[in-house]
Amino acid sequence: MKIIALLALAILAFLLSLAAGKVWINPTDWFSDGATGWIMAELRLPRAILGCSIGAVLGLSGAVLQGYLRNPLADPTVVGVSSSAALGGVTAIFLGLTAFPFGLFGSAMIGGALAMILLVAMTGRSGGPLGFILAGMVLSTLAGSLTAFLISIAPNPFAASEIIAWLMGALTDRGMEDVERALPFMIVGSAILLGTGRGLDALTLGEDAARTLGFSPTRQRWAIVAGVGLAVGASVAVSGVVGFVGLIVPHFMRSLVSERPSALLIPSALGGAILTLLADSLVRLTPGAGEVRLGIAMAILGAPFFFILLTRIRRRAS
Repeated sequence: MKIIALLALAILAFLLSLAAGKVWINPTDWFSDGATGWIMAELRLPRAILGCSIGAVLGLSGAVLQGYLRNPLADPTVVGVSSSAALGGVTAIFLGLTAFPFGLFGSAMIGGALAMILLVAMTGRSGGPLGFILAGMVLSTLAGSLTAFLISIAPNPFAASEIIAWLMGALTDRGMEDVERALPFMIVGSAILLGTGRGLDALTLGEDAARTLGFSPTRQRWAIVAGVGLAVGASVAVSGVVGFVGLIVPHFMRSLVSERPSALLIPSALGGAILTLLADSLVRLTPGAGEVRLGIAMAILGAPFFFILLTRIRRRAS
């Protein structure tokens, strides 16, 4: 019943995303032959599809990583995939590859794929969750440093401004071609992540107990790396970095459904879609000619939540 309610909310958020904006479009005008019909087909619909899918994969990835790492502060940025994909995108902007159809998207996906390969290489067959986190922190720090380096040596202020604006994350002016590029990777990555549910449940008993139940922690880790790499890498490639969704949503869903990792996956995906669609609708309604970047809006929402979460963890520890 709760999943059906979340699904209904996700559908309502999707419909709101279609209607909301500087120009409010009523449902009766969605399929008209005039300007509103063009706005709907060329701008609002692809943006709503991307907002829904990006939020879903970020929420799902956060739930999987928090379940696998047994760490409530884990999200896709912990394993370095987001920052590595962002580095790939920044490299494409720096080198002027955005003039090619797949330049930015392809470079960001290559960055995400390299992060997956390095994660597997650094954690090896025997690396546990701690090694996974440490390897991810190394990758995230390295990618962040290289991104800052590229910004500092940008050939002109306009290139630096373009890089920074892209890093903030947004769904502005995305079209159906962006949907066609990113959605297959997100679907495959999400399918892999949804398949890890039973293994995550077994790992709550410890790695030795999981092995006795027939689950391989190594295969589980590689599946998570592949799933997060494909899904989150594609989301970063098409929108830039949108943070905090993977951190916030699983915590809300735990209070609604269950602490069991497998029971948390689909609700977190739906919750991520709802949160991202609502946030993207709100940024379009801000006063002024432009709109707030989606990454900034999520940071404004996420930073206080992160502080509250840390406070609760400290109270439990004391």
